[in-house]
Amino acid sequence: MSDAEQRHARQCVSCGINIAGMSAATFDCPDCGNEISRCSKCRKQSNLYECNECGFLGP
Repeated sequence: MSDAEQRHARQCVSCGINIAGMSAATFDCPDCGNEISRCSKCRKQSNLYECNECGFLGP
């Protein structure tokens, strides 16, 4: 998958919505380094998220 396709396919790990083109945060998992993306609504509400690779839970 190309970089453009990966950016287009990003989803919020908390609620699952497509976040392409939205004000969202993308960061590396503190445990394994896997890329995690979250929408602004879930970040603002401090919804929990789980890393798809290692299971790390964060606020």
